[in-house]
Amino acid sequence: MSAALSRGADDCDLFFEHCVISSVSMADGKVNRASTSIDLGLGVRARVGDQVGYAYTEDLSLAAMLAAARTAAEIAMTTPGRAPVNLSVLGLPSYYPVKERWAGVGMERRVPMLRAWEAAAFARDARVEKVSCQLVDAERVIAVVRPDGRVAQDFQPMTRAVVSVTAQQNGRRESNLYNLAGRAGLELLDADRVNRMVNEAVDRTMFLFDAGKPPAGEMPVVLAAGASGILLHEAIGHGMEADFNRKGVSIYASRMNERIAPSFVTVVDNGTLDGSRGAINIDDEANPSERTVLVQDGVLKSYLHDEISAKHYGVAPTGSGRRESFRHPPMPRMRATYMEPGPHKPEEIIASVKNGIYCTSFSNGQVHIGAGDFAFYMKTGYLIEDGKLTRPLKDVNIIGNGPTALERVEMVGDDLMLDEGGWTCGKDGQGVPVSQGQPTVKVGALVVGGVSA
Repeated sequence: MSAALSRGADDCDLFFEHCVISSVSMADGKVNRASTSIDLGLGVRARVGDQVGYAYTEDLSLAAMLAAARTAAEIAMTTPGRAPVNLSVLGLPSYYPVKERWAGVGMERRVPMLRAWEAAAFARDARVEKVSCQLVDAERVIAVVRPDGRVAQDFQPMTRAVVSVTAQQNGRRESNLYNLAGRAGLELLDADRVNRMVNEAVDRTMFLFDAGKPPAGEMPVVLAAGASGILLHEAIGHGMEADFNRKGVSIYASRMNERIAPSFVTVVDNGTLDGSRGAINIDDEANPSERTVLVQDGVLKSYLHDEISAKHYGVAPTGSGRRESFRHPPMPRMRATYMEPGPHKPEEIIASVKNGIYCTSFSNGQVHIGAGDFAFYMKTGYLIEDGKLTRPLKDVNIIGNGPTALERVEMVGDDLMLDEGGWTCGKDGQGVPVSQGQPTVKVGALVVGGVSA
């Protein structure tokens, strides 16, 4: 740490990481891939204002760590500086206690699990032609050391399971999948969750045989609780990350304390949800996780801050400084982003729509952070006619603008649901695990890319 501060840096951090990831995949009744990877290293950041020097090493010898620290100090281009103070380990809460670690679970237990998932999928519907299953677990241990004496350590587990199904009907094939993920050990895969995963994978695939396209044009869109939170995350959440606002890139820059949504809309980013994929006890700068209210009763109240942006705005960090690994510097990132429940019943929301669509799942999307424009690919949904769900829909583009869509929210349901899937958020070449969710939400008008009249 003294080496990192040797050129007069305002601040620095040492980020130690050890991560073990195991994966096993099965297709056509056979294990087709099994691997275990181990990653170990140190990242050193030296900082002067907004200027950052960053270096990392996979060699934890003293010489290699000193070299990385000196390199970070040189990159920051500073002048002779200060020494760190004595260190003390922080006491932390635990939002993801593990009941059974994967470290003690061998292939003799993992492979039969996948075989059982595969058999259950085939048994659910005779049209199932192929099933692929994957189980991935990770145990990540981090330690962050700061020159003010803080030392924070965290054990971060992760489990992800996926079932993919291909089915055939009258010579036509359709495919879909369902996955589960969370900060937990083997206990994540209890019987209820596994049954839901398999059944959803099969049922969502069969749904596609009967699904078609809606009429094209601008119309009301109802976003189902849970999985539709990906639209909230991408189209609105990224614009709340403070680095985009500090640089004037986000459309929400300089709009603090302004009304940006109806009064019944509150948006939260929360790193303290027990066992969720986006939960963190601490961020990667050694700051405690928290529940951050971004939009309260329709008014913009906070951005997501790392230490650089917090200092710029004169506020406290929100525990949002995250990084993919020791090879990457931290930046403001989301954790678990969702809209809080509103005053409306889901059935009331659907009944309010004369002609529109109801979106139940999405597969991908693109967002322009500056303008807020987005295009999302709805995988499954329904046509709404005269307040009722009618024809099944699939593969529909939903196009709009994040800030405009937020302003056009007309109803928010009381049925908040956090999506249980294994989402990974990408930003500036870094991926971090996240969660998202929402209640049923009605947006007054979005462009639907269906079939032209």
